[in-house]
Amino acid sequence: MAKRDYYEILGVDRGADAAAIKKAYRKVALKYHPDKNPENKEAEEKFKEAAEAYEILGNPEKKARYDKYGHAGVDPNAGFGGRGRGQGGMTMEDIFQQFGDVFGDGGSPFESFFRGGRQGPRSGGQRGSNLRIKVALTLEEIAKGVTKKIKVKKQLTCDQCKGSGAKDSSSRKTCSTCNGSGFVRQIRQTFLGQMATTTTCPACNGVGEVTTAKCSKCRGEGRVFGQETISIDIPAGVEHDMQLSMRGKGNAGMNGGPAGDLLIHIEEKSHDFLKRDGSNLLYDLYLNFADAALGTSVEVPTLDGRVKIRIPAGTQAGKVFRLKGKGLPSVQSYGIGDQLIYVNIWTPKKLTEEEKSLLEKIRGLENFSPNPGKSEKGFFEKMKDMFS
Repeated sequence: MAKRDYYEILGVDRGADAAAIKKAYRKVALKYHPDKNPENKEAEEKFKEAAEAYEILGNPEKKARYDKYGHAGVDPNAGFGGRGRGQGGMTMEDIFQQFGDVFGDGGSPFESFFRGGRQGPRSGGQRGSNLRIKVALTLEEIAKGVTKKIKVKKQLTCDQCKGSGAKDSSSRKTCSTCNGSGFVRQIRQTFLGQMATTTTCPACNGVGEVTTAKCSKCRGEGRVFGQETISIDIPAGVEHDMQLSMRGKGNAGMNGGPAGDLLIHIEEKSHDFLKRDGSNLLYDLYLNFADAALGTSVEVPTLDGRVKIRIPAGTQAGKVFRLKGKGLPSVQSYGIGDQLIYVNIWTPKKLTEEEKSLLEKIRGLENFSPNPGKSEKGFFEKMKDMFS
């Protein structure tokens, strides 16, 4: 089933600013909140759908990708990153962790629903920060897709304590404040009435355990600075300034917390002969007057090697030849662009006396006087044909 448009889900137009998007999300989330719609699976799905839409439209980078590429631009299976929609979408815990503060400061009235059903301690401490790197690619690499192995300096999980931050297993004990659950329960008065809310335990920061003796290697943080070689699969067709992400490949979290993400900024190297225009490649071919007038065969470079093309007699400057399928794949579709060869007539800047004499003989000949006629297309018509 095709995904609904995120703007349609929140009921805003594409020109809406961040404040309008946030306000729209609050409205939809309140309408379909499970506390107001108990045992209503349809309302719960709409609630999750709204959170997914806000996750994208409320983030400037993801919103820009979505506006440009649609759902493919934020689909992790397409190489752009995201929250893993292909693995089942957002959970209530995801929504709480990311958007709980959207409903006001000092704690969300929805916390009891988001966390109330969660059993046992949290999976770890503080989340690690994201890392950003740049990867420069040639057009040849972009055309085929490539795997890059990059050495990244970052915070790694401590191999001595396995990320716990404790000296040994006996150096950790159950938190007495939350009795190991990682949460404390409070009764709060909200605009929906009295609610039991669950918040992170302040004593153990949600871990459920406290450390009595710290690991000597990481000094209780659960992580150390080091270097990791990461294999990055870059899909074919990526563009300059595009950002990909690898979830969990950023800095390790503190005390066993989840790792941040690795954000990969794509840089496109310039090519010696070819220029990129979306999925098409452009090449300037320079011919001398004799070859253009008499016709010839020439070799032109492509990403797959040199190919020979025939130049018909009487070829005019501005003529465009098209090599079908010799361009780049589109990262969000199955199409492949073309290579467009633009003809330029080379005019020598310096002439010998003999060359001048030869040109003087043909200058006045009637056949060499410009006579384009109605059948010859002008520059703008040729450009229109080229991209039609």
